[in-house]
Amino acid sequence: MGQKVNPILFRLPVNRQWRSIWYADKKTFPRFIWEDYQIRKFIKKRLESAAVSRIVIERAGNRVRINIHTARPGLVIGRKAAELDKIKEEIADIVEKGREVLIDVKEVKHPELEAQLIAENIALQIERRVAYRRAIKRAIQLTMDAGAMGIKVRCAGRLGGAEIARAERYHEGKVPLHSLRADIDYGFAEALTVAGKIGVKVWICRKEDIATAVV
Repeated sequence: MGQKVNPILFRLPVNRQWRSIWYADKKTFPRFIWEDYQIRKFIKKRLESAAVSRIVIERAGNRVRINIHTARPGLVIGRKAAELDKIKEEIADIVEKGREVLIDVKEVKHPELEAQLIAENIALQIERRVAYRRAIKRAIQLTMDAGAMGIKVRCAGRLGGAEIARAERYHEGKVPLHSLRADIDYGFAEALTVAGKIGVKVWICRKEDIATAVV
């Protein structure tokens, strides 16, 4: 009882796509998984201020295509694509030699409706010692104003520097987690504070698509 499932994983066969799109045999599968993890870790660290919501990696033959979804494409590309070329060279060192690295930058037009970006924004504010309640309520207001059907936020850890860790939930609108046709986005981030780590989870319900409902 009480077991939880990732909302994105739960909807994979219905209205979601894998974030690693490739096929491999038993020999190459572990290496590809490790490479994907290293690529994502590197990009998130390198483009920490570029509001990267998700990274989709596609492999076909000797090509590795990386789709970076970001709210600030200008920071990723840089002047005359200089920054993008540097990132490409550094990723080429991570992947197996002889593989061609291609990077596509895709703009996120509504960052207020991206759960990962909202979670990272709340975590960043908590790190900067903004009151966690104020940060959460402001994020909820922005998301609802952007046209979301509902949002749920869960914060856990030594909130406000308290001795005993606790979890608090904030909810507005409707977030039907059991409905497969609902477009639920999920994001998770951690705030590294003086008192310890504070975890932030965000669920956003953007719309319900009747056409993709499972009978």
